[in-house]
Amino acid sequence: MTEQEWQQTLEQRHGTDLQSKFSSAHVAVCGLGGLGSNVAISLARAGVGTLLLIDFDSVDISNLHRQQYKTSQLGMYKTEAMIQTLSEITPYCNVRLYTGKLTKENLSLIADCNIICECFDHAEYKAMLVNSVSEYYPEKYIVAASGMSGLHSGNLIQTQKLGKRLYICGDGIHDVKDDGTLFAPRVMLCAAHQANTVLRILTGKFDA
Repeated sequence: MTEQEWQQTLEQRHGTDLQSKFSSAHVAVCGLGGLGSNVAISLARAGVGTLLLIDFDSVDISNLHRQQYKTSQLGMYKTEAMIQTLSEITPYCNVRLYTGKLTKENLSLIADCNIICECFDHAEYKAMLVNSVSEYYPEKYIVAASGMSGLHSGNLIQTQKLGKRLYICGDGIHDVKDDGTLFAPRVMLCAAHQANTVLRILTGKFDA
């Protein structure tokens, strides 16, 4: 498969104008766990032109029950494992990596991204990213997540718009601290909401 063949296939599926919007987009995926690994794959399959993938962690056996990694990738940095996977799925996506923690001090890493996907595990990092982007890059869209643990109904997962440029995906209620664990289906549902919201924003659909 050549790059031209892949591009033509995407244009046939999505239409030339729509695919042009996807191809020219720069999206940051902050965190490559259950949410981020699924978001990254969905956006790459849709033909998003540039993905910035940020994570400091390595693939562990405990990740395999809900994250998009394989046993052959155990011990690899998640950034390296994900670019390996994406190269097999969509080899012509421009993937940039940052293997480390995203903080207020290095927030300039996301300066050229149109949309920021918050896919962190811990509440303090989620709050840091949402608050910092809102303060320093108010023109950027943020697609965050909250509430996807347990075996509660998948129908509770939804997307809400809070303010002009912030979207929250999830049920907003169920936390792993209360439910004790996460399961792949609900996490993937939430990630799908995030990826779908990104694509809608890129096409000018700003409602939730």
